[in-house]
Amino acid sequence: MGLNVKRGFACAVVAGSVMAACGSAHATVTVYTSQAAFNAAVSAPGVDTFDDLALTSAPSPLFRNAGPYAYTAAVSTTSFFQAGSLADVWLSTNTATDTVTFNAFGGGVQAAGGFFFGSNINGQFAAGDVTLSATDGSGTVTHTIVGATTASFVGFVSDGPLTSLTLVSVQPIGGFLWPTANDFVLAQAVPAPGVMALVGVGGIVASRRRRG
Repeated sequence: MGLNVKRGFACAVVAGSVMAACGSAHATVTVYTSQAAFNAAVSAPGVDTFDDLALTSAPSPLFRNAGPYAYTAAVSTTSFFQAGSLADVWLSTNTATDTVTFNAFGGGVQAAGGFFFGSNINGQFAAGDVTLSATDGSGTVTHTIVGATTASFVGFVSDGPLTSLTLVSVQPIGGFLWPTANDFVLAQAVPAPGVMALVGVGGIVASRRRRG
């Protein structure tokens, strides 16, 4: 499913479990909670599995690649901690209340996503809520995963360049939850059908001019 958000004066449409907000601003960000729907909306995806990292602390920032796309991952106050297992390493933090920021995207990135959830002090999965915020040139769109699991996928697709994606855990009453990411994806957006039609018309006009 996707949540389409435009900045500016907005209207809301609710149909079943899909909500859409529309407006007059230029940029549009769509939030996908289905990995299949996200994959259909992007092209040339690259994935960082984090499986090359050791199960220990790591300094911040980390300079990483998701396929052909370079990016930076940074923690707000302390350092990273790799959670999960040797067979499937997750990127997490040493301090539960830290924010993880993915930014400095290379290669014209318009889409970012992955599996986002919480972990405990031992680096194992823990139930809870996590919040993601994606920023492009027009502003920030936020989405909270309630009851996130290791299978909770969220992806953001913009019709312009993405500048950052942040992850933070919602701290439970009387406990702690560490923000955790797995299989981080960066990609480009597939142009909407209307945009493709305009590009086609533009191509025809240009070819006519070249022949004239």
